[in-house]
Amino acid sequence: MYPREQCPYQDGRVVIDAAFKSDAPAWYARLRKSGPIHPAEFHLGLKGWVIVGYDLAREALTHPALLKDATPAAEALATAGYVLNKPRVGLGAQMMEADPPEHTRLRRLASAAFTPRRTAELAPRIEQIAHDLIDALPPAGEADLVEAFNAPLPATVIAELLGIPEEHHVDFRRWSGQALQVASPEHRTALSGLHGLLAGLVADKRRSPQDDLLSALVAVRDEDDGRLSEEELVGTAMMLVVAGHESTVNLLSNAVLSLLQHPDQLGLLRERPELMSGAVEEFLRYDTSVERSTSRYAAEDIGLGGVAIPRGSMIVVALGAAGRDAPQAEDDDPAVLDVTRPGARHLAFGHGIHYCLGAPLARLETTIALRTLLSRVPELELAAPMDSLKWIGSGIIRGVLSLPVRYRVG
Repeated sequence: MYPREQCPYQDGRVVIDAAFKSDAPAWYARLRKSGPIHPAEFHLGLKGWVIVGYDLAREALTHPALLKDATPAAEALATAGYVLNKPRVGLGAQMMEADPPEHTRLRRLASAAFTPRRTAELAPRIEQIAHDLIDALPPAGEADLVEAFNAPLPATVIAELLGIPEEHHVDFRRWSGQALQVASPEHRTALSGLHGLLAGLVADKRRSPQDDLLSALVAVRDEDDGRLSEEELVGTAMMLVVAGHESTVNLLSNAVLSLLQHPDQLGLLRERPELMSGAVEEFLRYDTSVERSTSRYAAEDIGLGGVAIPRGSMIVVALGAAGRDAPQAEDDDPAVLDVTRPGARHLAFGHGIHYCLGAPLARLETTIALRTLLSRVPELELAAPMDSLKWIGSGIIRGVLSLPVRYRVG
């Protein structure tokens, strides 16, 4: 890790690498003190800009000249080893990588299948999964909470939601966990594996539709927008899996870790479980799992926060940093975890047209999972020193690779 008295700069750019990510909130706080936007170097030496201030983050996320179209940055991306067109992994054919009017069409079609009603109907099943996972634990001892609870819960939910057969769940969980770790050697293998699995399932659902989200996506049609193509179907499913699963796994881990570091807040939630819905908003603000937005590219020369941004520049918004900078109620300190904070403001799900489609599901899963965990496990503490925890070292996700705890089930 970098010495705390030094800034993580190299050649005038903040280097967002594994060491930075392991202590990201502290580094982002240091950066915010010197301005809302900074030149940065990301994975594979890719250079761009990172926005750490709340107001500028909101502006950037809706800026008409900051687009998902990476054409102006194609040469720099290719030099860094990034693949823009990904026909065999599905990531290019979904709304997170599209601009209007294509984004509008894809989101409208996906929203017609992934409805609020479908999400709300999942609540009893999510609760059952949470109880089953706790029932599977020995009555007391030590466990990796990521492996035992935080990862299998959202993985099971999204697998059942999409209609993925149980015999594929092991591969599905492994690939979805590796897909966003862009520096890992398994990254591309995981993407290809997921693409192959989902492409096969799309074909199956077309032949024999069932009562699941993937069948609904296959069937959805709009008078103006038509249907989703095969690659768009797979890309949309990939987006739901990769973004929806991994973000919720790590939101749960970050929330539990924050509570274990703040036993007064943990005690409040145990005594007043009715606070949980608001507390989830605070966890999203305080240490969200989607540390940074996906990239946007300047379609023309623009200015952001008083800085001249040339055409083709890559812009990334540090969503977690913006949450620590977001204006809260009077006298509330945004650097403090407060599960009673009224209406915690954050950008954890983004802002504007790319606001997360799965936000209601993430909120529902996290609320039920944490409420069940705290009610069923009255004794819970870290089983390893904080400075020994290993963090995800690359990509946009923030979270620990494992969360060793000592516990007793009530």
